[in-house]
Amino acid sequence: MSQDDPKTLVSTEWLEAHLTNPDLRILDASWYLPDAQRDPKAEYDAGHIPGARFLAMDDVSDARSDLPHTAPPVEKFMSRMRALGVGDGHQVVVYDGAGLFSAARIWWLFRLMGKTDIAVLDGGFRKWQAEGREIEDLPPVIRDRHMTVQRQAHLIKDVTQVAAAAKLGVPQVVDARSPSRFRGEDPEPRPGLRAGHIPGSSNLHYASLLAEDGTMKPIPELRAAFEAAEVDLSKPVITTCGSGVTAAILSLALERIGHRDHSLYDGSWSEWGMYDGLKVATG
Repeated sequence: MSQDDPKTLVSTEWLEAHLTNPDLRILDASWYLPDAQRDPKAEYDAGHIPGARFLAMDDVSDARSDLPHTAPPVEKFMSRMRALGVGDGHQVVVYDGAGLFSAARIWWLFRLMGKTDIAVLDGGFRKWQAEGREIEDLPPVIRDRHMTVQRQAHLIKDVTQVAAAAKLGVPQVVDARSPSRFRGEDPEPRPGLRAGHIPGSSNLHYASLLAEDGTMKPIPELRAAFEAAEVDLSKPVITTCGSGVTAAILSLALERIGHRDHSLYDGSWSEWGMYDGLKVATG
């Protein structure tokens, strides 16, 4: 697989070369943890990649759920995309301000909805700006485009399915949180959650898949990272994290290395860590 793959990851060079493509749609999906004290919409308004539309994480989340930014109903996703002028026949590129963080979640969400012409901008807005590429502060011109959605249920797992996997050892569960949170040494950032991890799960911190400039490491290094975490790449994988955001970075990396049999635990530790009836491992 080449570095530029419009179904997974594209470079800033690729995006700049395709900016005038009328069927390209660019989404700024920046989102940050509260302790970052950053306002993604204000940053977008101050400057963004030409033609980019701003997509707030909560605008494509299930407002009925008590859990943070879980996948929305199909109808809500379609409505939000239509409002952004994104539809059938569009090549979508999504980016964020951190480099490669929340954009992977939106990539996974598009895949969940059956849309495969979606790629993450490698290195995000941070790299785009550092390279001196064009930015603007103008609002985009939005035109409606119909979107056909076919939800891919195999890409998402609920707590019952993950509990069964933890008990049986299949599929493998791989946790993207930091090693200290995985071991239960650091408290969870969300109040009321127990510390630790899903029994039998492996730990592969999402940051270990990224270079210092926020780009994703080359495919051989991604494969080596999974193997070092004792993940058997011949078997299915469920990715998880704190709230389903950085788990999608693992999912993107798996797709990059050609491992197609993966799904994401949408509730992640925000759900598992809440219920006393679910076992927790530490250490």
